[in-house]
Amino acid sequence: MTYDFLIDMYATERVKILSVWSEFADEDLPVRPRHDDPRGRSVHEHMVHQCVSEEAWFRTMLDIDVGAPPLPAQETRMAFLQRYAEDSGKRLAALRHTDERWWESPTRFFDVQRSRAWVMARRLTHTSHHRGQLTAMLRMFGRDLHSNYGPTADTGGLMQNHAPTIYAYPTIEALLDGEARGGVKSPLPGTGGRPVTERPDRSR
Repeated sequence: MTYDFLIDMYATERVKILSVWSEFADEDLPVRPRHDDPRGRSVHEHMVHQCVSEEAWFRTMLDIDVGAPPLPAQETRMAFLQRYAEDSGKRLAALRHTDERWWESPTRFFDVQRSRAWVMARRLTHTSHHRGQLTAMLRMFGRDLHSNYGPTADTGGLMQNHAPTIYAYPTIEALLDGEARGGVKSPLPGTGGRPVTERPDRSR
């Protein structure tokens, strides 16, 4: 089908969201980029926004309702991981039963008409925007980062220096099981002294 690529992108995007969430600790949830500035969402608020926003878009714009509340009963880090994994899995299953006519049909996108394919593309970029904000927050916290797209400073540095891609977990099932047991992520090798940006600070 012409739009299989959007389904595949959603399948990988849900993994990326859960992977980034798994990098946080429980005590990180109330933390903001600046503690005294409410304009910057806390980690907790980011998780709430992802769950609420995605549920609303799918239900009202894509006509996919998983029949579950968007938020966990107890808003803990582990509960958010479990809630989003379950709901996004159901959405993925529904998307896999669509056809080209469904994707090309018009739907309401706030105050304008757009195709469902257009809405899905916008949803994916909306999600990756917020996920990127959380990745930046992890660095502000001084945390190590596993791969999300490709190599990171903690998996070996730059792609052109043949740094490996190392995911925290091989599957969502392994992620949920590992995090329920306190976290058993893949080990990270670090940079090995190699540069991690194209313009490294030579003064350090």
